[in-house]
Amino acid sequence: MPPDPAGLEFTADEMRRMGHATVERLVEHVLSLETQPVRGDVDAADLCCRLREPAPERGVAYEPLLDRLLDEWVPRSFTTSGPGYLAYIPGGGLYPAGLADLIAGVVNRYTGVRLAAPALVQLESNALDWLRDWMAFPAGTRGLFTTGGSMAHFNAVLCARERHLGADIRAGVLYGSTQMHHSLGKSARLAGIMPDRVRAVPVDEQFRMDVDALADMIATDRRAGLRPFCVASAAGTTNTGAVDPLDAVADLCDREGLWHHVDGAYGAFFHLCPELRDLMPGLSRADSLTLDPHKGLFLPYGTGALLVRDGAVLRGAHEATAGYLPARTDDEYDPHVYGPELSRGFPGLRVWLCVKLYGAGRFRAALAEKRALAVEAAARVAAVPGIVMAAPPQVSLFAFHLRWPGSSPAEENEATELLVERVNLRKRVMLSGAVVEGRFLARVCVLSFRTRARHVEACVTDLAEEAADILATASA
Repeated sequence: MPPDPAGLEFTADEMRRMGHATVERLVEHVLSLETQPVRGDVDAADLCCRLREPAPERGVAYEPLLDRLLDEWVPRSFTTSGPGYLAYIPGGGLYPAGLADLIAGVVNRYTGVRLAAPALVQLESNALDWLRDWMAFPAGTRGLFTTGGSMAHFNAVLCARERHLGADIRAGVLYGSTQMHHSLGKSARLAGIMPDRVRAVPVDEQFRMDVDALADMIATDRRAGLRPFCVASAAGTTNTGAVDPLDAVADLCDREGLWHHVDGAYGAFFHLCPELRDLMPGLSRADSLTLDPHKGLFLPYGTGALLVRDGAVLRGAHEATAGYLPARTDDEYDPHVYGPELSRGFPGLRVWLCVKLYGAGRFRAALAEKRALAVEAAARVAAVPGIVMAAPPQVSLFAFHLRWPGSSPAEENEATELLVERVNLRKRVMLSGAVVEGRFLARVCVLSFRTRARHVEACVTDLAEEAADILATASA
């Protein structure tokens, strides 16, 4: 029988064959992560030009596409799921989360409105409640899953704007440290808070927000007739891992009547570990909190979350109705009431399935191990001749630079950038850097669940050997 020209369904045997082929290749990929170069060749301009093509008129076989994807294109990237990835903020990519995506995509259930999939929405609500409890937020907290910290920040700023400014948004002022993540500035602009109403607060020697300077800036803006409404602090900045004085910021926000948003995308999940909660005292006092399960819960990229202490504010910022939407009750979680999306898949399944399979205890143990590995690595790196620790690990990230007698800041920047590049060329670990107050700092961030003691050992060894070689040349 000739194929149906309008039919899009594969046969049962074809679906099984494609599924089996995919799983086999993905398991091979995971097993080879230890030996894959941690930074693939991303100088791919010619390749990208060759990949441009019009949409094919006729379909092609699945297996050759899968082979090209995994053999040719995936390797031309950073191996972000590998054990040697210590750059930026790693995302682990737990295997069961990939299965969750497969399930969610194939069953294709709509979860924007609770009525359409009440049991599935309840599972997602359960997962949000777990995040709430781990962060020690109150029972009235509500939240939503997002694609990452950027969208969580946007919704938090929107809530702060609605609570404190109403329709008069032009006079509103938002504050964050000079180390504030750039997505907060973008989120403010999307929420109608223009760049001239976003203040960069100075930081101390450990790159933490200076609360006295913050208080002075708030007072200055009030005298100018402006309306301070939100302070965004960080439970671990991207550049140096700094944890702002969250308790002191919360005290100031209480006195001044401001919304306190905490960017916990990188560091907040360490709050799961009771012995590490003193690293970020005051976290649980925030009005809103950004979380990235694709960082601290080791899930695939594209898994973010927001918690808002007063769930009614989150609901008020997003609630809308239409004749075709069903009636709602206040005591049931309905995703479209708490976020901007009506059309959505099932993003919470990743979190729910992985927590059910592993249990919270294993996540706590993994996080505690990453913190311990980072502290040990920082101590050993700090002992390497010529390396100056610019920011010791407040959580699991530390930053440093090279220095030698008579070196200038420009020479130190160049040498530190060279150090990062030469370590990366060894392809055992990948580091990244950041420019902070005019100085180039090398960074190590230990957060992948696959990073263990032997990978940290490789990092320390490569840093020590390359630093010695660079300093010998610089001093010659």
